[in-house]
Amino acid sequence: QGQEKLSCNPKKENGTHVVLCELGNPMKAGARITVDMELSVSGLEDMGDAITFHLQLRSKNSPSPSNASVTVTVPVEAEAEMQLRGNSLPAVTVLPTSWHWVEGSQRPEDHGIKVEHVYELHNKGPGTVSGVTLSLAVPHLLGDRVLLYLLELGTEGGMNCSHHPDLNPAQV
Repeated sequence: QGQEKLSCNPKKENGTHVVLCELGNPMKAGARITVDMELSVSGLEDMGDAITFHLQLRSKNSPSPSNASVTVTVPVEAEAEMQLRGNSLPAVTVLPTSWHWVEGSQRPEDHGIKVEHVYELHNKGPGTVSGVTLSLAVPHLLGDRVLLYLLELGTEGGMNCSHHPDLNPAQV
C-alpha cells in the first residue's frame, strides 16, 4: 500500500558483489510486495555485451518454500560520439605563376608553399573509446606529378601513427 525506501548494503560474497536489502518484518502471510530497484554499475567496458543479475528473496522464517531465485540479463551498450575537426594553415594557398619546383633540392621552399593540416579527434562521450583508427587519404600525386609533397606526420596525446610510404621521399 505505502512506499518505503529500502536500506541496502553492498558487500562481497564468494568473489561476487552482493547487495542486501532489508524489507522489514513482521510480514503477514500471503503479503505481496513489489520492489523497484535502480542500480548504477560502473566499469562495464570489459563486460561484453550483457551483464547478469541474480535476484533472490530470502525469508528468515524457516522453512520457507519461497527462496526462489530469478536471473535477469541486461544488455550493455557502449555509447560514444566521436567528432573530427580539421584545419589547414594557411586556409588558402596560391602558388605564384613564376614558381618552379627545383628537382633534387633539399630546401623545403623549393618544393612549394608550406601548408599544415591539423586534425583533432574528440570523444564527446558519454563512454570511453579505445582502439580507434583514423585513416586519412591525402592526394599527393596527380597522374605522375607531385600534387602535395608530404613532409612530415606527427601526433599528440599518446596516439600511434603509421607513416605513409611516400612521406618525404627526397629527404627535404
